[in-house]
Amino acid sequence: MKKIAVILSGCGVYDGSEIHEAVLTLLAIDKNNASYRCFAPNINQHHVINHLTGEVSETETRNVLVESARIARGDVEDITLLSADEFDALIVPGGFGAAKNLCNFAIKGQDCDINEQVLAAGQMFAKANKPAGYMCIAPAMLPLIYGEGVQGTIGTDVSIAESIEAMGMNHKSCPVDNIIVDADNKLVSTPAYMLATSISEAAVGVEKLVKAVLYLCE
Repeated sequence: MKKIAVILSGCGVYDGSEIHEAVLTLLAIDKNNASYRCFAPNINQHHVINHLTGEVSETETRNVLVESARIARGDVEDITLLSADEFDALIVPGGFGAAKNLCNFAIKGQDCDINEQVLAAGQMFAKANKPAGYMCIAPAMLPLIYGEGVQGTIGTDVSIAESIEAMGMNHKSCPVDNIIVDADNKLVSTPAYMLATSISEAAVGVEKLVKAVLYLCE
């Protein structure tokens, strides 16, 4: 049975992991006869957003690891405990948390930085030549992890694609129901909710990504 590490970035599309993407990822892994363990950095979120109103809370702070536990039903570990030696592949769902908590692309654009623990985890799999999948906005981290020339997609948004290309990624336009495979890096990406207008739309690309990642494990 293949073992997949999943990195979460909180709980909620606007300030954490996109919940549908995360759950679809875990479901697809399980349906394809693989297992998963969830990880997240033990840090405070960039900020907290009221998902009912869209307003930023001026008084509330939340922890990325604690919030990720909501999605993982409590079964989540500090990312510092993640070892590529224990897994066949890595998958990172999207949501603004990937661009606010795992890195700060949502704030700084092409001048962004990536959390050191997240960078170390991503590079562990890259250096071990193990497959990885990044979805939604999470591929914005790929140039920082894999270096210049890495291939990936965030969908069809020209301005976001240009920012990521300025960081060194070879961006490929991609529809919601498809994936981009960088065979040299054993890397798969899909737009998911960068383009999806329904959970069923998001599911098609997410399921293709999981299957492709598992295929690359062979």
